[in-house]
Amino acid sequence: MLKNDEGLEEGYRNSGVENIKELGQIQIPEPTENIFCLTVVGQIEGHQILPAQSKATKYEHVIPQLVAVEQNPKIEGLIIILNTAGGDVEAGLAISELVSSLSKPSVSLVLGGGHSIGIPIAVSSSKSFISPTGTMTVHPIRYTGLVINGHQQFSYLQKMQERINSFIIQHSKVSEEQLKKLMFATGELAQDIGTILIGQDAVDVGLIDAVGGLKEAYAEMRSLIEKQKGI
Repeated sequence: MLKNDEGLEEGYRNSGVENIKELGQIQIPEPTENIFCLTVVGQIEGHQILPAQSKATKYEHVIPQLVAVEQNPKIEGLIIILNTAGGDVEAGLAISELVSSLSKPSVSLVLGGGHSIGIPIAVSSSKSFISPTGTMTVHPIRYTGLVINGHQQFSYLQKMQERINSFIIQHSKVSEEQLKKLMFATGELAQDIGTILIGQDAVDVGLIDAVGGLKEAYAEMRSLIEKQKGI
């Protein structure tokens, strides 16, 4: 039999393994560092469960972590690492709105890809970075399920698109005209409309603030924390 202290240690290890498995985090919501790192990888899963073989970030896991960041006085800043293909529109917007409404500074870093609904999450932070080889695909929303051929369906999709566009324009330097031009370009994607932006391209159009990696993201995070403290 395990002694009490050994049992507690075993329970702590099991809890840590479960957190890594389910949330990609070691300690929730009490990190020892003052900067909390949130990863958004694979597809963003919303109200419908994705197939088991899909790598997914579940929004019901992300939202409590963001609430914990806001509530925990030990956490002074948030870094978001993105490598996502996009996913559920409303789940992505929910995460984006929470990040943008934090009272603490945040920095996002796009590695690999920050496509589709990953774009609002990337621009929701106080400062955004993209790696030199990072990519972002700008395209109109897709719709799965029953489609009714009527003006009501079109109006619904149009309003959904306007929600996304409005958020991106509000939280980045891209203009509405430029965003729509990128979104409806026909020469970039073989079987779709839209534009692929690589590294500096995303900065040049105003979607992302700067090209950089983890070093630059952490340096900016420390600078924002010091500025908020008035140092």
